[in-house]
Amino acid sequence: MGARKKISAEKRKEALKTMYFAKLQNVPTSPRKMRLVVDMIRGMEVNRALGVLKFSSKEASARVEKLLRSAIANWEQKNERKAENGELFVTKIYVDCGATLKRMRPARRGRGYRIRKRSNHVTLFVDSKSTNDNQN
Repeated sequence: MGARKKISAEKRKEALKTMYFAKLQNVPTSPRKMRLVVDMIRGMEVNRALGVLKFSSKEASARVEKLLRSAIANWEQKNERKAENGELFVTKIYVDCGATLKRMRPARRGRGYRIRKRSNHVTLFVDSKSTNDNQN
């Protein structure tokens, strides 16, 4: 690795040490379906977001709920204290496309139709309200 790349990679790693996040990779649902769930909780307070996800009828909401609990646990572990009620917020959350499995489905008259089985990656950032005020 070149010197400039190494320096920028180290800067990125240092910046991630001050952020509190969780990643969920290779989720076997389409990114479009996952974004519907993610858009419901973006910018919400953590306890309220957990309630919204718990009572959502979407299949992807159970996976995002587990991811949110993981991000909360990461915040608590890095700060060495429990999160209080109303303290943490979902600052950023986004869904990226993952690998697509390509399959063929036999069709009439000797044809074959393509089936694309999509997957996605979800990244969720949490932070306290006081930290957000200081940055803005």
